[in-house]
Amino acid sequence: MPEKLNITHCPLCGSADLKPVLTCVDHYASGEMFHLCSCQQCGFLFTQDFPVETAIEPYYASENYISHNDSREGLMNKLYHYVREKMLLRKAELIEKHSYLQQGRLLDIGAGTGYFANFMKQRGWVVDAIEKSDQARNFAYENFDLDVYRPCDIQRLQRGKYDVITLWHVMEHIEQLNETWEHLHRLLSPRGVLVVAVPNYTSFDAQKYGAYWAAYDVPRHLWHFSPDTMQRFGAKHGFILAERYPMPFDAFYVSILTERYMRHTAAFLRGMLTGAVAYVASLFKKERSSSMIYVFRKK
Repeated sequence: MPEKLNITHCPLCGSADLKPVLTCVDHYASGEMFHLCSCQQCGFLFTQDFPVETAIEPYYASENYISHNDSREGLMNKLYHYVREKMLLRKAELIEKHSYLQQGRLLDIGAGTGYFANFMKQRGWVVDAIEKSDQARNFAYENFDLDVYRPCDIQRLQRGKYDVITLWHVMEHIEQLNETWEHLHRLLSPRGVLVVAVPNYTSFDAQKYGAYWAAYDVPRHLWHFSPDTMQRFGAKHGFILAERYPMPFDAFYVSILTERYMRHTAAFLRGMLTGAVAYVASLFKKERSSSMIYVFRKK
């Protein structure tokens, strides 16, 4: 059995008043069950007894783990790549709007296969990237000539070096959560911008699917954020929330995957329908979006 981490105090507020609230299955890799616990003081939600960093690699070890490969075979891979390509320009425009820069220094943490880092490099940005997957780092180097750092290298990066730091669906994977927030504050320039995208467990699709919701993705997703707890983590580590944006298209991909996990017939059509309803819900209240983008500045 892999070594697992038992959380005894809330990473956000420090309370020991923790309660199991949901049991989820790892539909993707192992079939194991994991409990989600909620802090009764602040509401932060997390996966309990998840494999430690040195033992979690087998839970990612599949050619089907999309962000670590470039396969376009199969409907889900095609959908993922379509949405990613559409989002690249939107991400760049968001960064340039909030940083007030057309070019600058950017650090992309959890860069995957390097598509976003390369896109920003082509727009004239000086880009550094960090990625833990050897497979993904090799792809980024071979296809985009990106020399990507390992996560352990973050400690030796220069203080205040970056105008922008991005984590696109990465924060929920990082075991050293509070330590990572401290690194982000140290590395960001005084007037810099931190951009974090994570799933939103208070979203329409999360509420609809409950324990089956694919974006719980246990045990790869260690932490589960709401708009409130994400803002509070930022404040805890010296950041002010400047803006937040919905990522409504995530609901389509997540809902289709969830319908597959539930073994429903016509999973694609059912997922598309739920995604469409979730999209409309997010238009009226962006905090119900399947995923959210948070833009932070230093206090």
